Amino acid sequence: MNWRKLTSVSEFDDILMQSSITGSAFVLFKHSSRCMVSTMALRGFESEYKSDLPAYFIDLIKYRELSNRVAEVTQVMHQSPQVITIKNGGVVYSDSHYHISAAKASIL
Repeated sequence: MNWRKLTSVSEFDDILMQSSITGSAFVLFKHSSRCMVSTMALRGFESEYKSDLPAYFIDLIKYRELSNRVAEVTQVMHQSPQVITIKNGGVVYSDSHYHISAAKASIL
């Protein structure tokens, strides 16, 4: 899987603004390296994901401020693991834990 790693609030804000302006879509995967459920969800997501949508990876342990910003802006309560798909600057899909679906994350 070709992850694009997000490491800063400004990167996220730029991607979100671009989505709002152009109508583009992208997927966020929020992952905790300390959680076995998150590791299992990540593996499943990676094996299922066949979309051309850009997929961004957020390491919750290293970039907690970024994760909090995503929750604040999207109004999607923070969970781990979590997938959020954004199009036109707004959330079109979100799910967490064992409900995460790569197919649903990439269908617009």
